[in-house]
Amino acid sequence: MQQTIAKSFKDLLSGTVLAFMAKVTAVSVAITAIVIWFLNGILVSFVKSYLAWIPWEWLQTSGAAVATVAVGYMLFIVVLSIVTSLMVEPLLIKLAKKHYPDKPVIASPNVTASLLLSLRSGLLFLFVFLITFPMMFVPLVGAVWMLWLWSILLKAPTFYDVSSLFISDSSVRREKKRKTTLLAMVAAGFNYIPVLNIFAPVFAQILFLHHILGVAPKNAAQS
Repeated sequence: MQQTIAKSFKDLLSGTVLAFMAKVTAVSVAITAIVIWFLNGILVSFVKSYLAWIPWEWLQTSGAAVATVAVGYMLFIVVLSIVTSLMVEPLLIKLAKKHYPDKPVIASPNVTASLLLSLRSGLLFLFVFLITFPMMFVPLVGAVWMLWLWSILLKAPTFYDVSSLFISDSSVRREKKRKTTLLAMVAAGFNYIPVLNIFAPVFAQILFLHHILGVAPKNAAQS
């Protein structure tokens, strides 16, 4: 685990990854801005109606602005994750050739499947976030809870993107899927750091790449 994280951080600071992040961030900011521009009135009305059922009066009166910003921020994170998933394949192949030249690319992720998986994870994330929003204000518990929520957004699409490129054996997929929640939570930690939060989705992709290709599970062989 420590070796996987260390190698992933080193890759994250490479020129190749930084150039990729510049493109992904520009596209994600543009999409998020367009969505918020058209849905701003609906978003504000939704937040006010949503806060009305929360039994904490102080949150109803002072939480509207925070909630609106939080929802907008979460929307950007969802968009960023989806865009990263759709654009990351060439980057993963390049990094795999650099670190694991003996691991061939066996297939390409299905774009439709990847998009649907990303959308499903994004909707699940937003749904659970909205119904558990008050937990954000619970010291320590709220912080860990948000990491787990962000892991929902990252885990399934990222595992699909990476494993589809390099694994055909279903038993290997099951073995490699272990610990991916923890890896997704590690990557999600970037979401707590302004500006650096843009690195969370691609860091998850790189973490999963090293996790999947770094050490082969016992009694199973990768294709």
